Amino acid sequence: MNFCSLYSGSSGNSIFVGSEKAKILIDAGLPGKKIDEALKQIGQNPSELDGIFITHEHIDHIKGVGVLSRKYDIPIYAPQDTWVEMERTIGKIKDHNIKVMDRRSVVSIKDIEVKSFIIPHDAAAPVGYTINLNDKRASVATDFGTFTKEIEDNIKDSDVILIESNYNPGMLDFGPYPYSLKQRIKEAYGHLSNEDCGEAIVKILKNGLGKNIILGHLSNTNNTPELAELTVRDILTANGIKVGSDLDLSLANRHNPSEFITL
Repeated sequence: MNFCSLYSGSSGNSIFVGSEKAKILIDAGLPGKKIDEALKQIGQNPSELDGIFITHEHIDHIKGVGVLSRKYDIPIYAPQDTWVEMERTIGKIKDHNIKVMDRRSVVSIKDIEVKSFIIPHDAAAPVGYTINLNDKRASVATDFGTFTKEIEDNIKDSDVILIESNYNPGMLDFGPYPYSLKQRIKEAYGHLSNEDCGEAIVKILKNGLGKNIILGHLSNTNNTPELAELTVRDILTANGIKVGSDLDLSLANRHNPSEFITL
C-alpha cells in the first residue's frame, strides 16, 4: 500500500492511497489542476484513479472533486446527506459516478477495502476512512472536535494514521477570528487542538507501537507546524513514548505532497 498526503490544512486537503491494482483519493479540496500536479509529482497518473472518497462537504475538501470526476470519469463516494449539500458546489456529475454510501460502510475497490466511520463535526454527514490491503491499514481522521471511541476503534490498528492537530488554544483565543467562530472550533463538533491530538495519539499507541503518525489539517491562522509538533512530542514524552523509536511522527505539508509512504 502507498500513502501520500498531497495537501493538508485549512486551505485544502487531499490524500492519495494506492495499491498495485487500485488508486483512490480521499478528498479533493484544491483546484483540479493543483491535484493533477501533485499526483504527477509523486509519479501517479490522475486518469488511473478508481474513486474519490469525500469526508464532508466543506470547500477545503471538495473544491476540485467535480472537475476531476468530469475530466477523468472518476466515481465519487459520499453519504447521501453529503451529496445533498455538495451537489450545488461541485457541478454536474455523471449518474454512474454518483456513489452513495452509508456513514458506516465498507466499499471494495479492486484489491482494497475502504471502511467509513462516523466523526463528530459540524457538517451534514462527516466520516473518516480506513483503507485495508491484506494485513496493512491506513487511516484518515481529520475535522472532528472530539476523539470518540468510534474513531479510536477504527484507527487504532492502522500502520499509518493521518490525524488532525488543528489549533493552538492560545493562538485561537487571542487571534483574529470572531467569537462565534472561535467557539465553533472549540466545541465537540469543531476541531481537535494540538493538546487533544497528543492525548489521542497516546490512546492509539496503547494498542501497539511502531506506527507512522502524521499530523494534519493544521490551521493557517491558529497554529504553526513547529508548535503542533512540539506540543504533541511533549505529551508523548510525558507518557514515556519515544518519537523515532516507538513511532514515526511527521507533519503533512500544506502546499506540497508529503512523504510517499510504502507499507
